[in-house]
Amino acid sequence: MAEMNVSSKPAVKVRFYRLRNRLKEKTAGIGHSPEQLLFIDEVALEAAQRIFENMSEDYPDWVNHQIDALYELHRRCVDTPEHRRALFEQITALAHDLKGQGGTFGYPLVTAFATSLNRFSAIRQDITDNHVEIIKAHIDAMRAVIRDRIKGDGSEIGLALQRGLAQVIEKYR
Repeated sequence: MAEMNVSSKPAVKVRFYRLRNRLKEKTAGIGHSPEQLLFIDEVALEAAQRIFENMSEDYPDWVNHQIDALYELHRRCVDTPEHRRALFEQITALAHDLKGQGGTFGYPLVTAFATSLNRFSAIRQDITDNHVEIIKAHIDAMRAVIRDRIKGDGSEIGLALQRGLAQVIEKYR
């Protein structure tokens, strides 16, 4: 075996570049002098808060339309089993939208149930009547949260809804 001459290799030059941290500059001036700091206008912040509160009040009415759409998709799953795969894809997309909204407007249980529905409806195996019943249980749980305006974790009622959904999933799985 021939010995390799290490000294015959050219020397490798390594260069380090220090790039300016633009992210710091964009985050309200952190790292800058006080006269360069960005301030948020309190009036604008209060106006935005009022708009958000109004949207939060309207959320239950708005989400009811989404839940109605889920019920319609469920009904179609019952009536047309041959189209279940496509219907489940629509349910998955709608549940994905709902899971990001509930917590934002004070309804984390809607987010929890929509997240579970989103994961469950993305199943890839044959869709049975049992799967359709599990979909209905998710929709019923979200409907109960919105109907009764259960905000936050819902205390005992929220736990009961979560346990009930878990029992249905276990029963029909």
